[in-house]
Amino acid sequence: MSFRLILTAILSFAVLGVFLGLGKWQLDRLHWKEGVLDEIDRRIAAAPVDLPAQPDPDHDRFLSVKVMGTMGSETLRVLVSSRDAGAGYRLISPLTMEDGAILVDRGFIRVSDPMPPTPDGPVTVIGNLHWPDDRNSATPENEIDTNTWFARDIDQMADVLNTRPLLVIARQTTPTEPGILPMPVTSDGIPNDHLEYAVTWFLMAATWVVMTVFALWRMKRRTRDTLAPRSD
Repeated sequence: MSFRLILTAILSFAVLGVFLGLGKWQLDRLHWKEGVLDEIDRRIAAAPVDLPAQPDPDHDRFLSVKVMGTMGSETLRVLVSSRDAGAGYRLISPLTMEDGAILVDRGFIRVSDPMPPTPDGPVTVIGNLHWPDDRNSATPENEIDTNTWFARDIDQMADVLNTRPLLVIARQTTPTEPGILPMPVTSDGIPNDHLEYAVTWFLMAATWVVMTVFALWRMKRRTRDTLAPRSD
């Protein structure tokens, strides 16, 4: 066997090892991400607790809470699309409690629906603390003058409604609001593409094996034809 053939085989096996290693790494990441998502789901569905005195975006994200107070009459409309109901708005209103006011994401109405009033009297909201990341490079700026919001910018909303920069996304409101469809926080929007990445690397490994076998076969055949005695 020629030195060139041996070197090609060694390099090919090295590249194959890289592809397989990357595929295994993505499978490990998949198992890790599934554990993270399971923990988030348990956190979301846990029994509600009182609002922490100083909520932390990292430690308290998705925390299940129960808050009570009165809702202000002003409501912000965040343009959003529901898979089942189509285009509409999330409704964000202030909830004033004994120790200050916070933001509450009350739920969803269709674009064609009239703006429902906020409940009168005491309100109890069971939901989850969240710091949503709705904005990307293509998101328009919020139109505050027309009350058309394209992202839940908590600091900006808190400034407009004169609340603390804290958002609770409602799962259940008492008294209920019949015209509003709750859109509780879930883990569905958290990407988990590691299985697709793993499959991609393993397919590349399989393709590389086929290409390597074919290349080695051609090289071996060319070497054999070169060394074969010629008949005059």
